[in-house]
Amino acid sequence: MSPLEVRQLRAATPGCQSGLVHFNHAGASLPSQATVDAIIEQLQREARDGPMEAGEHGAVMADNARRAAARLLNAPPSSIAFAGSGSSAWNLAFQALGPWQPGDRILVGRHEWGGNLASMQVAVKAGARVEVIPCDASGAVCPLALTAMIDARVKLIDLTWLPANGGLINPAQAIGEVARRHGIAYFIDAGQAVGQIPVDVQALHCDVLKCAGRKHLRGPRATALLYVRPAFLPRLDPAQRDVFSAPWSAQGFDLRNDARRFETSEVSYALLAGLGNALHEINQLGIERVWERVAQTSARIRQALGEIEGISLHDLGEHRSGLIAFNLEGWDGFELKRQLALQRINIGANNVAYTPLDMQARSLPGIARISVSPLNDEGDIEILLNALRALRG
Repeated sequence: MSPLEVRQLRAATPGCQSGLVHFNHAGASLPSQATVDAIIEQLQREARDGPMEAGEHGAVMADNARRAAARLLNAPPSSIAFAGSGSSAWNLAFQALGPWQPGDRILVGRHEWGGNLASMQVAVKAGARVEVIPCDASGAVCPLALTAMIDARVKLIDLTWLPANGGLINPAQAIGEVARRHGIAYFIDAGQAVGQIPVDVQALHCDVLKCAGRKHLRGPRATALLYVRPAFLPRLDPAQRDVFSAPWSAQGFDLRNDARRFETSEVSYALLAGLGNALHEINQLGIERVWERVAQTSARIRQALGEIEGISLHDLGEHRSGLIAFNLEGWDGFELKRQLALQRINIGANNVAYTPLDMQARSLPGIARISVSPLNDEGDIEILLNALRALRG
């Protein structure tokens, strides 16, 4: 991306024009004005014409968003469902994979998202076991170690591709190849991947993949994408149903034969209008170019942080994403986040609950987190680094 393109992106984003320095894109990124306008326009339409009456136009925009998501993921539109959050999307698919039996095994990476682990307790109560796949020397999930764990009792392999607590990029495609060879269900939590790095569900060999709209996609909160591989759909029996996901026919209430079996009749078309615009923008920009810019910016920041006395870096893996985990000596991560926010500099902070298996394994009570976007320019970087230098004491 050229400097001119970065300036144009920033000019189209209200947050970048307000004096804010935003390095919390992994928590929630900054929407463009066009995304905000798309939300407001649908709300105005509902106020003017009636909320239900405006639904016809809203449904068209939802279909546009579905096609844009499918393009981004290299998937058919029929394999995309919308949800209210990434966690709810994952949980809907996980619950639909049951019932769980004593002796069933769920294999996860050490970096598994805490919310997914919480959802798995339903299976654990039924007698299933959650087991951790060993890591390789770099700290990434090891496909060879996974292969050695496979037996007939493994019902699910679940991978948090890009963990919330640092820059690790797990080998999602290699894990998918193991799952495919053995015919085991494979779920990917791509909450920090979609919108940051190229995602091709065909190459990943995944059966289910989810992400939130508010993160690197720059969409509104309370939106999420759920991909379900079409051939895998018959294995999923959602507990949540209504007249949309299981419409009435002469034979009774039959589940839809596409991913919309995970949706309901009640939906915010305004939020989907915003998500659709955000998806359109990232498709226009090109995810490969986004990733190139993110990789360059994060490498620049990592190098600079390593030169600041009192800062320790906590990223794993040989290839790293735009999430940077660090601590500043003498500062709790959340207190550091609060102090920087007083200067209108946004970063993130994670405690053990976000990634409990990994944080405990590395004896990390918490970390501060910088996450970058193509929106971040050299001025942002210098403001952040100068603030951290001033706080080191």
